[in-house]
Amino acid sequence: MSAPDEERVSMAVDEDRCIGIGQCELLEPDVFRLGDEDAISRVVDGVGLAQSRALELVDRCPSGAISIVQPVA
Repeated sequence: MSAPDEERVSMAVDEDRCIGIGQCELLEPDVFRLGDEDAISRVVDGVGLAQSRALELVDRCPSGAISIVQPVA
């Protein structure tokens, strides 16, 4: 669980590396969506995560396609 004042960050998915397992969408359905036609994960615009949770998702991606791009303004 993240602290209430923890920095929030934006996420990115490298579509060339994503293999469509769906682990990210399962763990954070408000942040990630798998494409209907290509089963590639994409980030929902404007949604950020607490940095500790974002780091967990980066570690759990089996293809290493998820990254942290910047703090949320």
